Amino acid sequence: MASQHQPVLLAEVLQWLAPRNGQILVDGTLGGGGHTRALADRVAPDGLVVALDRDPAALERAEPGLRGLPVRLVHASFCDLPQVLPEAGLSAVDGVLLDLGLSSDQLADAERGFSFSSAGPLDLRFDVSTGEPAWRLINRLSAERLADLIYEYGEERFSRRIARAIVERKKENPVRTAADLAELIHRVVPRRRGPQRIDPATRTFQALRIAVNDELSSLETALREIPNCLKHGGRLAVISFHSLEDRRVKEAFRDDRRYRVLTRKPIIASEEESVRNPRSRSAKLRVAERTEQGQS
Repeated sequence: MASQHQPVLLAEVLQWLAPRNGQILVDGTLGGGGHTRALADRVAPDGLVVALDRDPAALERAEPGLRGLPVRLVHASFCDLPQVLPEAGLSAVDGVLLDLGLSSDQLADAERGFSFSSAGPLDLRFDVSTGEPAWRLINRLSAERLADLIYEYGEERFSRRIARAIVERKKENPVRTAADLAELIHRVVPRRRGPQRIDPATRTFQALRIAVNDELSSLETALREIPNCLKHGGRLAVISFHSLEDRRVKEAFRDDRRYRVLTRKPIIASEEESVRNPRSRSAKLRVAERTEQGQS
């Protein structure tokens, strides 16, 4: 099936990475392939975009739409870039993009459990061939450990109430599907009021997804290792969607002398894009440039 995903902040990414013919770029999160296609169009015919994704389904879905473009698809996490580049015969690149958001295609996959209404298993893994599915994680943890996880990764103030309900249910009918978990959360957590309200299940699903994919550790590793993969003057652009990610990007750019911050404040979606693509409303883009610090 063709991708349904709309790339966020596309014009802004192109403005700040400024791709041109002959450059070598990395899209560390292929997703629906929208960013990759736009970058490849601009580095063609002599350049290359190396596009990574942990999700094999994303690679398979995007491949037909990228045929004929200078793109190399790799099944890997962006934190593995120092190993991926030498295997591709490359040493350093001109730019890297990381879009940390969940794709519309993953939300639409009923077998993965990313959507609250999914009757499929509560899996939440990007790569289902590795790691532990979320339904198994929540059914083996104690209420205390589960509450800590939901609070730390989801910043959910009702974490203990949610964890107790999950553990109590485990005695008779353990949570197995995304719909099961969403229904339980809707029953025990009051719906927030106001124009910016989100579904009460949002923060818990975020926390579990971060946990089973080890997302924050992967991001920290990438922020530490990517400068070694960039040429002098090469740029790293990161699109984050919640404060845990954005805080780590901001601090890495500020504290690592190999980065020179180009965006003093995060770039957000225009009003027009926010209306056209509501998922862009929480997106924040930060960009930094590789300095001479630490380079020979």
